[in-house]
Amino acid sequence: MADLPKQANVIVIGGGVIGCSIAYHLAKLGWSDVVLLERQQLTSGTTWHAAGLVGQLRTSINMTKLAKYTSELYRGLEEETGQATGYRQCGSISIATNTERFEELKRSASMAKVFDLEVNVVDVDEIVERYPLINSSDVLGGIHIPSDGYANAVDISQALAKGARSNGAQIFQNTLVTKILHDGARVTGVSTASGDIAADYVVICGGMWSRDLAASVGVNLPLHACEHYYALFESVEGLDPALPVLRDYDACTYYKYDAGKLLVGAFEPSAKPWGMDGIANDFCFDEIAGDFDHFEPVLHDAMERIPALQDAGIQKFFCGPESFTPDVRYHLGEAPELKNCFVSAGLNSIGLQSAGGIGKVMAEWMRDGYPPVDLWEVDVRRNMRFQGNRKYLRTRVSESLGLLYATHWPYRQYETARGVRRSAIHDRVAARGACHGEAFGWERPNWYAPEGVEPKYEYSYGRQNWFEYSAAEHRATREAVALYDQSSFAKFRLEGRDAMAALNQVCANDVDVAPGRLVYTQWLNDRGGIEADLTVTRLDENAYLIVTAAETQTRDFAWLKKHIPADSHCVLTDVTSSMGVISLMGPKSRHLLQSLTPADMSHAAFPFATSQEIELGFGYVRASRITFVGELGWELYIPTEFMLGIYDEIVAAGDQFGLVHAGYHALNSLRMEKGYRHWSHDITDEDTPLEAGLGFAVKFDKPGGFTGREALLEQKTAGPPKRLLQFQLRDPEPLLYHNEPIWRDGEIVGHITSGAYGHTLGACIGLGYVHLSEEVTSEDVLDGDYEIEVAGVRVSADASLKPLYDPGNKKIRC
Repeated sequence: MADLPKQANVIVIGGGVIGCSIAYHLAKLGWSDVVLLERQQLTSGTTWHAAGLVGQLRTSINMTKLAKYTSELYRGLEEETGQATGYRQCGSISIATNTERFEELKRSASMAKVFDLEVNVVDVDEIVERYPLINSSDVLGGIHIPSDGYANAVDISQALAKGARSNGAQIFQNTLVTKILHDGARVTGVSTASGDIAADYVVICGGMWSRDLAASVGVNLPLHACEHYYALFESVEGLDPALPVLRDYDACTYYKYDAGKLLVGAFEPSAKPWGMDGIANDFCFDEIAGDFDHFEPVLHDAMERIPALQDAGIQKFFCGPESFTPDVRYHLGEAPELKNCFVSAGLNSIGLQSAGGIGKVMAEWMRDGYPPVDLWEVDVRRNMRFQGNRKYLRTRVSESLGLLYATHWPYRQYETARGVRRSAIHDRVAARGACHGEAFGWERPNWYAPEGVEPKYEYSYGRQNWFEYSAAEHRATREAVALYDQSSFAKFRLEGRDAMAALNQVCANDVDVAPGRLVYTQWLNDRGGIEADLTVTRLDENAYLIVTAAETQTRDFAWLKKHIPADSHCVLTDVTSSMGVISLMGPKSRHLLQSLTPADMSHAAFPFATSQEIELGFGYVRASRITFVGELGWELYIPTEFMLGIYDEIVAAGDQFGLVHAGYHALNSLRMEKGYRHWSHDITDEDTPLEAGLGFAVKFDKPGGFTGREALLEQKTAGPPKRLLQFQLRDPEPLLYHNEPIWRDGEIVGHITSGAYGHTLGACIGLGYVHLSEEVTSEDVLDGDYEIEVAGVRVSADASLKPLYDPGNKKIRC
């Protein structure tokens, strides 16, 4: 083996297809000082037994774009490197055997139009014509993607490795990384049995070994291996190399031509976790015993779908481990715990078809210091600490594997590893009929079932069983008063004599306000993109309360901590668990609260966007007059130990004011009517406040400026390239969720970022960006005929730049 270098710019740990792709793309960017270290041989962990599918359609636009890039890369890789890849562009067919699955496929086909991926909705006759082996007796239709295909994962990896070497990268096999070196703040290199290598960056892409390696340096990387199965059938009558890849999602199976045989693989609903006690470092090109009885029902269904398999022989029954994540989304990016420690792991059995795009964005992320597109759904900063718990992972990933092929129902809830985080009033609201959903470990009331109705989801792409119950909660919020348990809010305190100066540099709005004032603001990056959307309350001269979403607890805390100057005299503390939150929203919320407290709750004494500590029950709570529903209301921040007593006081007094318990589905439909933005859907690090219609929360002239100011000033002068509009469908029947194409005068000009039914307005409401051009300018963006495409059907819509509900904000300032 060649001698290891003493120094590198980047060390990539792991020689599977992901590590090879990252090394390839870094080298292509001109980072020649790249070293890849593989503990055994390239591809020897998981990549070698990959089925080789190269599909492109995902459940979101950016993930589909990355997969599309991967397919394009593989098509030219053999010519570029001279290394065979086994790539074959045979197309793919996905079939539906029930109307709901067909609805999902048609919605996906509509989404693909936004970025010119050809996805054709096909009928049964065309499916049979393209795949003659199929039993189509129960098939309703499907989609055909001509540019899909398959490849040999080992050959692709070797081609990427060859391309990396030709551009200056060094690859060392049989070199186990025994330790990641760091100085407590940032990585400094790695240790191996052959010596140490100093480095500016380290990338962990060691597959199912990644969790423990990351944990050794305090990095949280939740993933766990599961058994993954497929079978190779030989002597299949009528088998043709030209057959497309076939996916039968409803039977959890896929079919692929494989060197004269037919490969049948599955993502079964209940998977078997593997490697609970650790995975040996000498595991190399190994199989695991597997459980034929576990896989047998899949084979039985496969023989029904492809009758020719009944007379064929099983040449190979295979079981190998693959790593899965708690939410079936992979982990990418810089770890919040350690600077310049990047990760790319937990590929959920779609590593080959994701590797090209991952390599590209990871390389650009390291080069630029930020992701090239919005990658929040796979960003490692989304993970909560508890998700690294081994028991949690074992329990959750038994469900994760099957979710790849399960119907992606709107509002679908996880079924495993539930009850991790509960508010203090969880049992109280459950007794009131709360149907809890799971969000970031929190059990949150999504809707309330009336007496005699079981609080349980019945999923559909149409109006689900809770639709009318949530509508009643929505109307009660508009007309009377509703109670929301919002204890899952992430809450931070920043304290010290430099707290204001540090925070004001991060916030686009001005937080140098009087104590008791509450400020709505965004945190921006240097490009003006929105990194966080939250509220800041000044508690006193040197203390602030920062409230943000449960989803971004880890990310936002890390962002603020990273941007506090080293010499600032202030301390940041996560106080999420110390306070629960009960929100009272609606025109009668003032009357209800006034009946319970001696504090003056009038508009004059307690104006909008202010916060006071008030007496309530036997305790004191922080009452903040703010709203996410577009009505008069207060968020009550209550010490955890006082939550039960104060909740009981509120409920006891509530009957005379028409108090109703309401859940997060009502919260969502209310905010959609009001046009309130939701971070990670409507606003992301790719979107600026000017594009999103949030310029009112930007204080360009505040002393000292703020991060992103210069970029926003440039955009203000040039004009934003897109605008966020609110849409209302003219037909009250169709439902919007997200990713539906926006048409204007017969041309696609954007897509819906979020949608929900507006029970007050009487139709579905969507938010979405419209891209501006010479044909569509800021001045005439509301002109023209708008349509939103829902499952292949265009529905006329009205567009607005102002909130469709209470555009003058009279309701919240009364």
